[in-house]
Amino acid sequence: MRIAIITVSDSVSRGTREDISGAALRKRCEALSWQVAASEILADEQNTIRDRLIKICDSGDVDVILTTGGTGLGPRDVTPEATTAVATRIVPGLGERMREVGGRGFKRAYLSRAIAGVRASTLIVNLPGSPKGAVESLDAVSDLLPHAVEVLRGARHD
Repeated sequence: MRIAIITVSDSVSRGTREDISGAALRKRCEALSWQVAASEILADEQNTIRDRLIKICDSGDVDVILTTGGTGLGPRDVTPEATTAVATRIVPGLGERMREVGGRGFKRAYLSRAIAGVRASTLIVNLPGSPKGAVESLDAVSDLLPHAVEVLRGARHD
């Protein structure tokens, strides 16, 4: 699978903090033998995130976009709103699964507003901004993503 990783963080985009979550996701994707085709950092700006998601999805260059950050309750946390604005279909089960698995060991995982959706043939999955939360959330759904991509490409659910 071809993956794009987008870190959404004001402080990382300003260069005042290191992109630990994006690096952790890259490492995990590579361990899963997934190709990280693109990686970038954006500020917590809904229109910027929305426009970038549209451009990447419509290019057809990646199968999955993993976002990290902007899924909490803070006033600048707008990644789910940007994802909802571009997705033609929402995939609620992925967010539900991430919260279910994360909530077993960390009750605050239920405060995550992470969602997943589809635009064109690209799956967008929002992950938390903490490195541990991002990787654990990815691991909660990683076995489902290859099948989701196959179905988006026209395979049957069998």
